Amino acid sequence: MIGFEMAAAAFDGRLPAFQRRAKSSCSAVSPVTKRKVYFFLVLLVMANSAQGAEPIVGHASVIDGDTIEIAGERIQFSGVDAPEGWQVCSDEKGSDFRCGKDAASALDAFLAAARPTRCDLVKRDRYGRFVGTCFRADGKDVNRWLVETGNAIDREEHSKGAYADAQATARSAGAGIWRSQFGRSCPALAGRVNRKPTCEGSKRNQ
Repeated sequence: MIGFEMAAAAFDGRLPAFQRRAKSSCSAVSPVTKRKVYFFLVLLVMANSAQGAEPIVGHASVIDGDTIEIAGERIQFSGVDAPEGWQVCSDEKGSDFRCGKDAASALDAFLAAARPTRCDLVKRDRYGRFVGTCFRADGKDVNRWLVETGNAIDREEHSKGAYADAQATARSAGAGIWRSQFGRSCPALAGRVNRKPTCEGSKRNQ
């Protein structure tokens, strides 16, 4: 193979145009771009490892209305969103009720009725938790039950509308979080930072 020195001599000390472009493109890769590529690869590996993982089966401990733990692994229910444990909602009469605590308690009782729980895993989220669909020992879909009973809402952007019918049932019955004033739900907030533990702000923005 002809070396770069010989090639340069053949072109009067000048490298061919394609060679110069290739060299400049390599040196133009910034540290920021490298970090983005690395982060993307990490996420890809995490997603593939979850998709290829065996279902997790065992005794489920309830963390909150949409998260459980089995054998030391945190599992977030895919496609649903329950109120946080600290959240308070107002019913049709204006009375407050602990919608977050109620959702967690209802989930605990539901899972206890038919153990063990099996979770089919979809991916890991940015916090390292598994995300998946879970089932009781009798085959009942836990994710769907949460929405159908008004203990969680359907996250359409993730579920692709899989639980739209279950949410319609809960809403028409005024179940769970759909007891809120004017028939509006009490969707889970992103976090506690600079937010009050109430659904009033959410209702005004709906």
